[in-house]
Amino acid sequence: MRPVLWDSALTFRKGVGEKVSFVLLNLVDLILTIFALSIGLYELNPWMRSLAASPLQLLLVKLAIPILIAWIVPSRLLLPAIGLLIFIVGWDVKELLISLL
Repeated sequence: MRPVLWDSALTFRKGVGEKVSFVLLNLVDLILTIFALSIGLYELNPWMRSLAASPLQLLLVKLAIPILIAWIVPSRLLLPAIGLLIFIVGWDVKELLISLL
């Protein structure tokens, strides 16, 4: 009998749209964060702010970990996180537009 944890990894093609959406939204958040930092804005999240000093750590947390999560977690369990990421990316875009105007 297989462990339940690996069921998602073994059936990765099932729900690939959700998994790709999860990773791409994290990538968009990473790009927006780097852009915001480059124009002088700061990260509100204190934990992420400490990682912003090291691009490698920021890349690891904002991209490598979401890829691992998408690989392991069943796609239906990613739906709440996708909704939250859509809200976060929308918030990031709004804040960037306000700061640029």
